[in-house]
Amino acid sequence: MYLFPLDFLNYSFLLHAHSHVAMLGWVYMIVYVLVVHFFIPKEKSQKPIYNRLFWLTEFSVIGMMIAFPIQGYALFSIVFSTMHILLSYIFCRLVWKDSLRDKSPSQRLLLVSILFMILSTFGVWCLGPAVSTLGKQSAFYQIAIQFFLHFQFNGWFILAILALFLKQFKEKINEVKFKKFYFLMVASTLLTVCFPVRWFIENDILSYVNGLGVLIQLGAFVYFYKMLQPQIGHFKSTLDKTTKIVYGLALCSLFLKVGIQLLTLFPNLAEVSHQIRNFVIGFIHLTTLGIITGFLFGILLQNKMLSANSSSLKIGVKSFILGYIATEVLLFLQGWFFFFGEGSIPGYFQSILIFSILLVLGLVLMMSSIIKRK
Repeated sequence: MYLFPLDFLNYSFLLHAHSHVAMLGWVYMIVYVLVVHFFIPKEKSQKPIYNRLFWLTEFSVIGMMIAFPIQGYALFSIVFSTMHILLSYIFCRLVWKDSLRDKSPSQRLLLVSILFMILSTFGVWCLGPAVSTLGKQSAFYQIAIQFFLHFQFNGWFILAILALFLKQFKEKINEVKFKKFYFLMVASTLLTVCFPVRWFIENDILSYVNGLGVLIQLGAFVYFYKMLQPQIGHFKSTLDKTTKIVYGLALCSLFLKVGIQLLTLFPNLAEVSHQIRNFVIGFIHLTTLGIITGFLFGILLQNKMLSANSSSLKIGVKSFILGYIATEVLLFLQGWFFFFGEGSIPGYFQSILIFSILLVLGLVLMMSSIIKRK
């Protein structure tokens, strides 16, 4: 759109479709499948309700995919978005009722991630009253959106992904270290919601609370590493080269995310983190493409749901990773150029387009490997 403006397309409407389908179409749907596969006993997961609920949820995503580019936030897109939330409540209830009650680390992480998912939707229900009383430009409206996004990404998605990842470790995980990681992670997720709220409310206390949350998160991932350290060697020995690369990407992205959040302890960087759009998009893509998608691809490869022996899949994974790394470098580099008043990188939009095509090409090749296998 920046290189070839198209008058018949509304770019902001297209962005709404992109973000909703990425979150609720890709991440939500594959997490749905993997949670049912790994956490619901076979006799219960084969109940017709799981299949029907999946396709109803898929229908709501397709509705959003069609409605958002045409009308943005309007009647039909809101109807399909609301439908998705109500169906996700049914999914939460089913998982809570049918999942194994083994109190394993992965089980506890999954259940708290579901609570965060429900909590995140409170932000959505506040949007209507916010618009009708104060308008879309109000702090109330913006905070409601950020509340939803924060607990979706940092609560529901990240913790559900880590629950699925821990499920791949066959040996018993150190209970003491897990408890420390678990409680620190939950506390940091609750506290760091103050960071986006601070964008709209001038209050230094919010900055201090976020700072505490960021430091607690660092402590959580120190225990995360210590918890898995005794098993890492054996775990790696069971993986093929492609799966190791994908998991490595996910873990590097995860620790990079923690590092970037630590930078918000510096007031100047905290201030520009949301003012420079390139930083915002770079951070969102770091979370969705690097951490979430990285772990998901790793789990799919490790469990032979994707065939690591397929040449088209291997090329696809490499293309996707190259596209991801290149676009991240460009986004953050352009952000730093703006921060230091250096203007635009020459050929920035052309480069973003080329490397974004690598992402799509990688996904197409991966999909072709699945179709060939079928």
